[in-house]
Amino acid sequence: MITRLLVANRGEIARRVFRTCRSLGVSTVAVFSDADAGAPHAREADLAVRLPGSHPAETYLAVDRIVEACRASGADAVHPGYGFLSENAAFARAVLEAGLTWVGPPPAAIEAMGSKIAAKRLMAEAGVPVLPSLDLAAPGEFPLLVKASAGGGGRGMRIVRDAGGLAAEVESARREAAAAFGDGAVFAEPLLEAARHVEVQVLADVHGTVWALGERECSVQRRHQKVVEECPSPGISERTRELLCAAAVRAARRIGYVGAGTVEFLVKDDRVAFLEMNTRLQVEHPVTELVFGVDLVRLQLEVAEGAALPPEPPGPRGHAIEARLYAEDAGYVPQTGVLRRFEVPGDVRVDSGVESGSEVSPHYDAMLAKIVGYGATRAEAARKLAASLRRARLHGVTTNRDLLLEIVTSPAFLAGETNTAFLSPGGPLSPLSAPSSPPSGDGGLPALAAALAMAAANRRDARVLAGLPAGWRNVRSQPARARFEEADVVYDPLPPGVSVVSARPEEVVLESDGLRRTFQVARYDGDDRVYVDSAAGAAVLTPVPRLPEPVEHVAPGSLLAPMPGSVLRVEVAEGDTVVQGQPVLVLEAMKMEHRIAAPAGGVVSDVRVEKGQQVEAGAVLAIIQEENP
Repeated sequence: MITRLLVANRGEIARRVFRTCRSLGVSTVAVFSDADAGAPHAREADLAVRLPGSHPAETYLAVDRIVEACRASGADAVHPGYGFLSENAAFARAVLEAGLTWVGPPPAAIEAMGSKIAAKRLMAEAGVPVLPSLDLAAPGEFPLLVKASAGGGGRGMRIVRDAGGLAAEVESARREAAAAFGDGAVFAEPLLEAARHVEVQVLADVHGTVWALGERECSVQRRHQKVVEECPSPGISERTRELLCAAAVRAARRIGYVGAGTVEFLVKDDRVAFLEMNTRLQVEHPVTELVFGVDLVRLQLEVAEGAALPPEPPGPRGHAIEARLYAEDAGYVPQTGVLRRFEVPGDVRVDSGVESGSEVSPHYDAMLAKIVGYGATRAEAARKLAASLRRARLHGVTTNRDLLLEIVTSPAFLAGETNTAFLSPGGPLSPLSAPSSPPSGDGGLPALAAALAMAAANRRDARVLAGLPAGWRNVRSQPARARFEEADVVYDPLPPGVSVVSARPEEVVLESDGLRRTFQVARYDGDDRVYVDSAAGAAVLTPVPRLPEPVEHVAPGSLLAPMPGSVLRVEVAEGDTVVQGQPVLVLEAMKMEHRIAAPAGGVVSDVRVEKGQQVEAGAVLAIIQEENP
């Protein structure tokens, strides 16, 4: 019996496992890097062990240090979570050889599926439909998809549409895969465009029982990484569902699988093709838990203890939709900084790795939380999820909340018309060009509320004549005005049809055309922005100072770092001529490669960085002197 469990992971998955352990009376152990010393998961565990290391991103990959942490803490079992070492057979063996319980599949099963190249051969032998593998040197057909043989999460994955870009994309995929998984092997297969990405949750015990707990649809993706998942899929037939579940059970039996895992497929019309098997718990497991009424982590622990599953799995009930909240802007660029406030209300499930005050660093994945709506119907689940996203108070770090709202309220999504091209240019829902600020439906009221709250704060903090109204003049010559980068607002006199019910620094209530609206307003030390939240959504406004501080101007043609990161490669030198869109350098941040391209043709007049250099957001990387027209 497991008495003390170490979770060899961080963030929301560590907290998720701890939650189940607490309900079972199992003692918990966290491990943490120096960058995570103040993280919620390190505080919530009964015991926490620091993992020394010079690079925070690599700390959680140190097998010997994690096994030593087990000895130091008295842990008798290890749960790997997902990512990091969760699909590392050598880690599983090290845990077992140390006399500990491994909460995961046998090392041989991990190895069998660890190489997607070998996995495809095994699945074909088991009668599971697969896509053909293509020769990387001479594929013979395009478009194709280059994929990392190890790992997942969109890393080491590239779409190639013609032979001209093949070599560069293959090399880039190899580097990214090696950095993320320690294995740079890649392969290629035909790109099945606009297909549905559907996966089956399997669970197997040591006594030969294998469950298929229905399917999840994960088609809504950006950069080949999932954004919205749901259970069940809204777009497959019962016949296809049965085919997928039967194929997943065959796959699990073929490799002697034990524990929780996921078999992933592409589905287009009547065509089904195996993608990969993830020999671990998936990020999106909550939707399955809600629909099937199970705790997958509890079942993992019970299976690891040798318990037998019932002969048949429970049946599904209702519908669940999960949205992944990422710290990223509308262009999918990861964001860092202090998360000043993190509050997600409503009848939803929230699995998060952060809390108000958390530091979002560049060292790890940009996902902050998973927000899951559940209901008797798909429409109810989507409505609950949308309402929670609108009312969430997310301050300090830019997130993809607006994109998530756009997705789950779009007619195409609500109709179940989802596929892997959903967010692609020309797809049912192309990416947002910018976050909505202020939100639609409220006109300029959020900016007006911000102006009134700021005026109230000025009066509250006034040292003399605090009883006078804000902006009071004996002889009025100009209206009272507040200027933001996003809007210019006159708040005295008020706009026609608008009246103030109350105005305090933290809350403003306005009545407009007979409708009363409440706005929550927040400001923070060290942050110039004003955050306005209401039932209609959120707005972020940046006041324009009356007397701006001198700013440092950058030279025309400067390429600025969009995020903190490490310079992975510099592809130009001073004096080189470049064309618009040509890669200038590559940054690595949050385990992903980010290409910095020339915004226009010209000559490279200065290169300010070199390979391996750490840069901050906004740093000048290079300067391109544009060609004269």
